[in-house]
Amino acid sequence: MIRTKAQKQEQVTALATRLARSSTVYVTDFTGLNVARITDLRRRLRKAGVDYVVVKNTLARRALKEVAVPGLESHLEGPTALVLAGADPVAAAKVLADFVREHEKPTIKVGVVAGKAVTPEQVKRLATLPTRLELLAQVAGALQAPLAGVVGAWNGLLMNMVGALEALRNQRSSGAAS
Repeated sequence: MIRTKAQKQEQVTALATRLARSSTVYVTDFTGLNVARITDLRRRLRKAGVDYVVVKNTLARRALKEVAVPGLESHLEGPTALVLAGADPVAAAKVLADFVREHEKPTIKVGVVAGKAVTPEQVKRLATLPTRLELLAQVAGALQAPLAGVVGAWNGLLMNMVGALEALRNQRSSGAAS
């Protein structure tokens, strides 16, 4: 399908808008994936709140130049798809790593996380990290443990005081009766 210059510019603008909203971008080579597998990958990424965009390299270069995302242009060769993740780079990395483990494709070329370039190995390491919610739960648990210990100690002190007061009351009541 032949596209006019205006249609191409519209695509570049739309991609640039999506790139500007994404603090994490992974560049992949989808060579060897059929339509069914790409659809499966898209579905999995969508569940994680991530977009998978197959894009022409020239249009991607223009969009990247528009939003000033450095370090990706040299990797835009061959069949290219962009993984546009929001604030959580780990979720997208987990889905990609799981899919690559199952199908040995797509190849992760490079990524940008919070403005810094990451290698494919770093993307794989990101995939091993817990998700943002899991990390927050771990921090909450770490903060809760000492507080629970303090509450338990106070509770023990109060119970000891109640026991001592009860013993004193029983002693006084038995002393008054005799």
